[in-house]
Amino acid sequence: MLEIKKFANGFEYIEIINKSASAKIALQGAHIFEYTSELKKEMLWLSPTSDFEYGRAIRGGIPICWPRFGVEDKSMPSHGFSRTALFELVSVEELDEWRTKVIMRLRDTKESRSIWDYKFELDVAFIISESLSVELITKNRDTKEFMITQALHTYFSVSNIDDVLIKGLENTRYIDTLTDETLVQEASIKIKEETDRVYLDVNSEIILEDKLKKISLNTVGSNSTVVWNPWIEKGARMSGMRAEAYKEFVCIESANAFDDFRLIEAGDSHRLRLVLNSVKSTKLFFDNR
Repeated sequence: MLEIKKFANGFEYIEIINKSASAKIALQGAHIFEYTSELKKEMLWLSPTSDFEYGRAIRGGIPICWPRFGVEDKSMPSHGFSRTALFELVSVEELDEWRTKVIMRLRDTKESRSIWDYKFELDVAFIISESLSVELITKNRDTKEFMITQALHTYFSVSNIDDVLIKGLENTRYIDTLTDETLVQEASIKIKEETDRVYLDVNSEIILEDKLKKISLNTVGSNSTVVWNPWIEKGARMSGMRAEAYKEFVCIESANAFDDFRLIEAGDSHRLRLVLNSVKSTKLFFDNR
């Protein structure tokens, strides 16, 4: 079942409910901001003070950063322009009673070409089931090549940041963007301070362990992964976020960042796909191995 709904201010979103999961996706930004699987645990974090207003980015869920991410580009808004752009609902397909596929699309406009002068289509394909699949499909409709950096900036809800362990990035090089150092991750990741790292040459499954749940992340079309938490001081300064919110989430972002940018020739396309699964495990381990 899919239903188009509105908040009191007219901000539109779609609600999907099937036998295995439910989700809510804003038409602005093709931004999924709620997803609950059959385990009945909300996977995504959404700030209770986030704005649902046209022209303002939602704080939480999975923002789509496109066609720029992680670099300063004064010609366009931070993390690109897709987060506040209105997408078209292209299709809804009930694959079966447990799986619903939704496709949303953004095309170039006079306004977009004034800051990024290319013809394009950006499709976002969601499959809502016992797992959550989100795929960005960038199509170059121009006569010249263009370059993109992008990210699925996923906010994961956690019981407490102190109880979080991220596995799968051991022995991986990363850029610490706070110090501009390139280092190697020696063990599983514990968040103990402001963290903003871009992991390089990532091609393995990532596991997020929390006291109450365990989530697997599998990505295709991306070799860079960002781990981010603003911690206390920066979090308190951010819009749409309470001072203590840093304890409630961690971001693990499937990205094409830095040298993992994608050059798309005229007529070609690129796909970035993320699949999230709640792991049905009753025994979680919180060590530093």
